[in-house]
Amino acid sequence: MAKGYWASVYPAVSAPEGLTAYEKLAGPAVRAGGGRVLSRGGRVVAHEAGITQRVVLIEFDSFEQAVAAYESEAYQKALVALPDGVERDFRIVEGID
Repeated sequence: MAKGYWASVYPAVSAPEGLTAYEKLAGPAVRAGGGRVLSRGGRVVAHEAGITQRVVLIEFDSFEQAVAAYESEAYQKALVALPDGVERDFRIVEGID
């Protein structure tokens, strides 16, 4: 079964302190959904039209598990905590077996 991944890129964060409330709720929701954080805000080298701002990569045992974690009540509560000053490009992608 192919793994599932959450890939988030934050092109603009004008209120970084606002991410704290989101992270306090999102972390436990991701772990409860079976997610494992592979990368969060580390170094980035961007090419072509790449964005060097914050990048987050989370792995799940399956694509379906990744979708279910996003749709969970716990994660939906975390999304409400994302402040207006945060612009995010979020994707759920299926890995290759």
